Amino acid sequence: MSNRGRPEAKLRDLLDQLPDGLAAPVFTHASWTAKRSDSYERLAFLGDSVLALAVTAHLYPRLEADRFGAGRLTKIRAQAVSGRSCRAVAERLGVPDLLHAAAPPGAASGVPSLISTERVLASVIEAVIGACYLAFGYERTEIAVVEAFAPEIEHALEHPVDFKSALQELLARRGALVSYAVVDEQGPPHDRTFSISATIEGVEISRGSGRSKKDAEQEAAQAALEELE
Repeated sequence: MSNRGRPEAKLRDLLDQLPDGLAAPVFTHASWTAKRSDSYERLAFLGDSVLALAVTAHLYPRLEADRFGAGRLTKIRAQAVSGRSCRAVAERLGVPDLLHAAAPPGAASGVPSLISTERVLASVIEAVIGACYLAFGYERTEIAVVEAFAPEIEHALEHPVDFKSALQELLARRGALVSYAVVDEQGPPHDRTFSISATIEGVEISRGSGRSKKDAEQEAAQAALEELE
């Protein structure tokens, strides 16, 4: 069946055109190679930034300045590019099958556990984006990325998530509690950035930063959710 008309079609077209030197590491897990630099990790690091910029640039002109300040923009973007969103795009793009095909013979039995992990699928999508950026430049990659993430972007706009409440509900089912603490403050009083930790049962799970304590707590809660799910 043709991919035309699907939100991920352009990103899949770019992926199919990647030169072998970039396509190979995109689907190489660090445990499959003797050199960690041959895995998808560096490309994922690059792709994470490209993804954030593409979605931010798309959202910025759509949302009225009077109603959507930096804090609300940050929350919407965070939801649109979250690990859960990246996993959904990865599944639409066929990443699980591509990882199966790329696995070396001795690692094939471990692929099901890898593709069931949100972090792995999200990292591969970020690696795809990073590789496309290197091969085709920002403009073509941005267009493909925004289309691929369109359902997640629209869902974030229509159904914004309160990450703190979501984390609290998840932990309530497990009989656990989360606490937040300021671990760092930088900048003058009128332009301060806060760093906040999320701790569960005495163990720090994540950190978040923001221009307000509430924004930093939301970011820490989101990171904790991605770590726990």
